[in-house]
Amino acid sequence: MRHHLRLNEYKVLFYRLLLAYVFYFIARILFYLYNIQLLRVDSIPDLISLCYYGLAFDTTAILYVNLLFIVFSVLPFYKNTNAGYQKFLLYLYFGTNLLAYATNFIDFIYYKYTFARTTIVALDVVEHETNKSTLFLSFMVDYWHVLFLFVLFSTLWVYLYKMVEVRFSLPTKKLHYFGFSAVGFLAIVAFTIGGIRGGDFKKSTRPINLLDASRHVKNMVHSDIVLNTPFAIIRTLFANSFKKTNFPDVTQQVILDKIQPIKKYQNNPPTKPNVVVMILESYGREYIGAFNKKSNIPNYKSHAPFLDSLSQHSMIFTNAYANGRQSIHGMSSILAGIPAFKDAFTSSPYPKQKIESLVSTLKSEGYNTSFFHGAANGSMGFLGFGNILGIENYYGRTEFNDDSQFDGFWGIWDEPFLQFMKNTLDKKKTPFFASVFTVSSHEPYIIPEKYKNRFHEGGIPIHKCAEYTDFALKRFFTEAKKQPWFSNTIFVLIADHGNQIFYDEYQKPINRFAVPIVIYKPNSKYVGVDDDLAQQIDIYPTILDMIGYKKPFRSWGRSLFDKKSSAPFVINSTGSSHQLMKGNYICTFDGTNATGFYDKNDKALRYNLIKNRNPEMDDLELCCKAFIQDYMDRVVDKKLYAK
Repeated sequence: MRHHLRLNEYKVLFYRLLLAYVFYFIARILFYLYNIQLLRVDSIPDLISLCYYGLAFDTTAILYVNLLFIVFSVLPFYKNTNAGYQKFLLYLYFGTNLLAYATNFIDFIYYKYTFARTTIVALDVVEHETNKSTLFLSFMVDYWHVLFLFVLFSTLWVYLYKMVEVRFSLPTKKLHYFGFSAVGFLAIVAFTIGGIRGGDFKKSTRPINLLDASRHVKNMVHSDIVLNTPFAIIRTLFANSFKKTNFPDVTQQVILDKIQPIKKYQNNPPTKPNVVVMILESYGREYIGAFNKKSNIPNYKSHAPFLDSLSQHSMIFTNAYANGRQSIHGMSSILAGIPAFKDAFTSSPYPKQKIESLVSTLKSEGYNTSFFHGAANGSMGFLGFGNILGIENYYGRTEFNDDSQFDGFWGIWDEPFLQFMKNTLDKKKTPFFASVFTVSSHEPYIIPEKYKNRFHEGGIPIHKCAEYTDFALKRFFTEAKKQPWFSNTIFVLIADHGNQIFYDEYQKPINRFAVPIVIYKPNSKYVGVDDDLAQQIDIYPTILDMIGYKKPFRSWGRSLFDKKSSAPFVINSTGSSHQLMKGNYICTFDGTNATGFYDKNDKALRYNLIKNRNPEMDDLELCCKAFIQDYMDRVVDKKLYAK
């Protein structure tokens, strides 16, 4: 009878879904092998254990991706066993599954730059790029082996799918057919809903999310092995992580004591020097020798001779970290003092509001404000966010107006673009504020042909780009110091985030956020080495302290030169977990509770001390709660200014 033959359809459906699990397992192993230096697992049994925990996340992703396929496979259409209908199912199955599957392969490479599974935020960033096809083709060529593996396993998947077919049959008894189909449909729907929510049929109070992957690991980095990329994208597709949070133990007084969101400094007399903030694309602290004198890295080699030289005449902060993972995170953190946690503030529903920032405060003091970025205008979302901050002049590839200096991928080479910036500043009325975001120290790691024998790859491809950008900075400073505005200018050099890693020290999860901070003012008192914790959101209050800005202003960071008002700390996020460093410990926080405490020197996060909690750890957790609560309140309630 036909209702018995429907069992054959259900068995084939189960087989087809099972194939997805097999190929997700293969993708997870390949993801690990491609990123083995970042994701080191102690043993094969440990890796298998992580793959086992990953099944729940695979189930959610596979069922989401195959919702339509499942529905069309089980609905009673009479002719759903014939060849034409089965061909339709094949196209539906692979049209959705291979698209989702491809995102896993993209993360074989992209993970090295973000240190997190790709989420929908990455697509928001790409949306602003005008050269998507060029970047995509470059990726295909440079990482042909990833494309080859994807085609290989996709072909195998299609082959295995076709090996098992649904037997053709027509229903004879409609009542039995529809009755059996209805029961089967309800059962499959129930299991599908349970699987999507994480497989917990007893208390599915909420679907599993990215944070749940952290529950199964001792090393927080391994949560990225447990996850898969389709899951990360789907779970963040319609998610808004910007929601007000009210912790019972966090009062307004706790926020004022622990976070001090409103700052006011009286350390320096009012002055109006020019301010130039140089945000160096992907320029991790690892590449600069001046920042690694105490790192104890055997056979260390610097790739930034000019920055090493400049550091001798500057105040440098050797224990500084990024507050985000992507370029736009760096811009909002540095210029507006707004860090990025799970999602970028700029990709949230809330960036279009009054924001007190380095731009607005300096404008109120009579500064002209400019932003320079050699990519296509609007790239990375910088132009849009710059407009929100109130930047008066934006200079991009359009204003440079000479595509003979275009690198073919991202923008104008750093050397000519920094000279363009210098020439533009020469014509500005002082005081001025200017920020530049460089482009050349970035994948696909190319430098101008004329310098191919001058700058060398070293251990990793980005080394030659780091050397080229360092040379471009030297050329900028050589020419700028000839100008009258130079001697009365504060220069800040800082990276948006790190990039390719060569030394094991920077493979450690905390050090993946390590960036340099250089503050240089010609012939000033600001010279030396500071080993205290520092972060990108400290730049904004530091500059206001240096110029003697007397009004209160909103800032979660602190002046790096004010050692009395607040204690050094760093806060950032892996995308699934917060990290707060302060005092003697590092705290990991899942948004509700602390999940780990580590000694401040345990940058690898190997030894969780949470079972031996002490008052300092309790205070650190309270600080994390207070920061997040005030952050969310101010973002959601549109209070990003002194009030």
